[in-house]
Amino acid sequence: MNQITPSSPSLMPVVLTGTVWLMVVLAGALLLTQYSLSAGSAGSPPQQWPTTSRVPLESGLPKLVLFLHPRCPCSRATLGELEQLMAHCQGRLSAEVLFIRPEGVAENWEKTDLWTTAEAIPGVEARADQDGVEARLFQAETSGQTLLYDASGHLLFHGGITLSRGHAGDNPGRSALEALLWHELVSPVPTPVFGCALTAPATQKECPSCNP
Repeated sequence: MNQITPSSPSLMPVVLTGTVWLMVVLAGALLLTQYSLSAGSAGSPPQQWPTTSRVPLESGLPKLVLFLHPRCPCSRATLGELEQLMAHCQGRLSAEVLFIRPEGVAENWEKTDLWTTAEAIPGVEARADQDGVEARLFQAETSGQTLLYDASGHLLFHGGITLSRGHAGDNPGRSALEALLWHELVSPVPTPVFGCALTAPATQKECPSCNP
């Protein structure tokens, strides 16, 4: 009886197909990993609270402002980290999540599941940022950009609060914010912001899910 070996002609198409499939899977996994670890632009937020901002700075507490694109899938993890932060630092800050609302979109376009999630976090208020006016004032460029100002309007922290795109869990950004609010840290370093671009031209190139 003839014995079929791996080099037999009848097995060559199967081996070749399997090899190609494996290479495609590995390449896809590599690209996905690179994408998840690619940070967006952190911008250059003002050191002092912008006087023309419509976001109130009146509570006598530190103020956290988080900018999000309402259709950025990466930002679900950011809201999860915000929820953890608010639970661990209850009563030590006030927080607003500003959702970008481009000109010309349908009514309530920004009120996605992310908006509902943000509203449900105790101590957090959701607000629409019409045409990104507030984002420009605070020079926020990436969904997930988080800023913390003290009660007098001085910038204490800016950066992201996830470890990578869409990755929830302990991370330097949230840890720095908690340490600041518990007076265990004075001047933290900025952290990378992992999310999609807030502005339309950049978003269209980067993430089709975020397009108006």
